[in-house]
Amino acid sequence: MHKTLIVTNDFPPRPGGIQAFLHNMALRLDPERLVVYASTWKRGQEGADATAAFDAEQPFTVVRDRTTMLLPTPRVTRRAVGLLREHGCTSVWFGAAAPLALMAPALRRAGATRLVATTHGHEAGWAQLPAARQLLRRIGEGTDTITYLGEYTRSRIAGALTPEAAARMAQLPPGVDEKTFHPGSGGDTVRERLGLADRPVVVCVSRLVPRKGQDTLILAMPRILRAVPDAVLLIVGGGPYAEQLSKLAAETGVTDSVRFAGPVPWAELPAHYGAGDVFAMPCRTRRGGLDVEGLGIVYLEASATGLPVVAGDSGGAPDAVLDGETGWVVRGGSAEESADRVVTLLQDPALRRRMGERGREWVEEKWRWDLLAGKLKALL
Repeated sequence: MHKTLIVTNDFPPRPGGIQAFLHNMALRLDPERLVVYASTWKRGQEGADATAAFDAEQPFTVVRDRTTMLLPTPRVTRRAVGLLREHGCTSVWFGAAAPLALMAPALRRAGATRLVATTHGHEAGWAQLPAARQLLRRIGEGTDTITYLGEYTRSRIAGALTPEAAARMAQLPPGVDEKTFHPGSGGDTVRERLGLADRPVVVCVSRLVPRKGQDTLILAMPRILRAVPDAVLLIVGGGPYAEQLSKLAAETGVTDSVRFAGPVPWAELPAHYGAGDVFAMPCRTRRGGLDVEGLGIVYLEASATGLPVVAGDSGGAPDAVLDGETGWVVRGGSAEESADRVVTLLQDPALRRRMGERGREWVEEKWRWDLLAGKLKALL
């Protein structure tokens, strides 16, 4: 019986987009033919309890390493090889190519016949650094397929691979649960709770870090408010940039028109998207291309919820928008461009509806989890 071993650091209950990607894919594979080898979420009893409770609920086997970060060391490689043999696995999926897929040759010698390594945003950064480029090249030579999120990440990573390995690359982006993210997801309740019932709402759902562009939206607010005086910016998410963003809102004089919802539970995310009239995240590339958006699944979740989107031009973010159809791509960091596109959408309900409907349609056509899981099964 063909079985698959997933080797990953990125797996719940550790939070994050890559973790959700892997878990959603794993849930759509045959649980009888799947073993997950993952790091432990965090040290201490609380982390151990949360991890054990999560693992017990899964329909497939989860084996945790004692470390919080798997690296391709001899010990971890021996453990992966042991699990491959013990469970009779013939295919391996590395949840993040760099650096875990450096174990691929050892797993092939142990009997793996298909080795698939998935890349996200950080491998595009690796491709720009000489030593890391060499490691990516070795990963390409050791695996059957390296997957990529979109054209931006493909072009960056392919440059570090041999021509043969680059030719074997395949697209495998994360998907959207169109049954969870949909119009009518409870946005009115959130608006009511936050006292925003009658106000035009620009919503941004993301971690609070400089790359995402919440600061750009705050700087855009004076311009937005001149055209739409009762508009409000709803910022959903937590992160290290929270305090600076709050200060920036005060310095810009828009504190009354910016609401920080903080981090919200996964189950409440669809309703927070639904609380918006427009979704905006004008992300920008930082650190000379090392800090870059891999794809921007939030744009697709917003589209599934029926919202038009305003996206930044960082990395693969434009791959998640049909420019002019489901929303617009603006220069990351440009408060003026962001404001102009947001104002256009806030002032034109018919345009908002048209772009939102097209976005929902596109998600159903191309970005459903079941379609993407079918691609993964074929690769494995």
